[in-house]
Amino acid sequence: MRSVGLPILNYSKVEKTISRFIKQRSSDKRVVLGLSGGVDSAVVASLAVSALGKQKVLAAIMPEEGITPYSDTEDAVHLAQSLRIRYEMIDIADLVRSFTGTLKKNGGQVAEGNLKARIRMIILYYYANVDGRLVLGSSDRSELSIGYFTKYGDGGADLLPIGGLFKSQVRKLALYMGIPDSIALKPSSPRLWSDQMAEDELGISFNDLDFLLYQIIDCKKTIEQLVKEMGEEKRCDIERVASRMNANSHKLRMPSIARIPKGTL
Repeated sequence: MRSVGLPILNYSKVEKTISRFIKQRSSDKRVVLGLSGGVDSAVVASLAVSALGKQKVLAAIMPEEGITPYSDTEDAVHLAQSLRIRYEMIDIADLVRSFTGTLKKNGGQVAEGNLKARIRMIILYYYANVDGRLVLGSSDRSELSIGYFTKYGDGGADLLPIGGLFKSQVRKLALYMGIPDSIALKPSSPRLWSDQMAEDELGISFNDLDFLLYQIIDCKKTIEQLVKEMGEEKRCDIERVASRMNANSHKLRMPSIARIPKGTL
């Protein structure tokens, strides 16, 4: 399977469009974002500076001792310095231990991983409240489409500037914007536990995932149409992607509300 069939984008126009979106939707307010050392947050930080200027952008670098590779933290710091934006370094390890110690319950790898994502969200909104900022999220269209994010964690944001771009498109935008290859082409990982790698966890490369998402969402093709076009040997990948989309669609919806009809009093 190859990542063919995606729209060919004019990345100069993409950069201008998203920068304009940030400026308009933020009403020129200050913003804060989590800077991880990965491609998504690097692109969002760069776009925020393009839209608002370096004085209005704050980056929170939130590694976890023993989990986050030093190279990720180093990349995040170097990018913040190259953009000349203010950054705060907050190691979340003590906060994680405080939560798990207080709860006195071992929730397992996934529950603890989601806890870490939500701790980072709390930190971002703390800075947002203190400084009167908006929170910029870094989720891309690939992650949003299959629910590969933590609800009320990294999914918690006021604006999602790159939510309309697939991961492969974000990488191309990063390269166009001059973000170092070491970040733009770095394998994706939420870094919620040791050696976590996104593509290993998903069981499919982002290039192949993006191709399937585009075919399913934008081209409106069914599973059977895709199997017929691509071959029976691709059925497992196609069904896995469709299943994730369906199972995690709740993450993109507001909570259901019990409607109370008139005359209930």
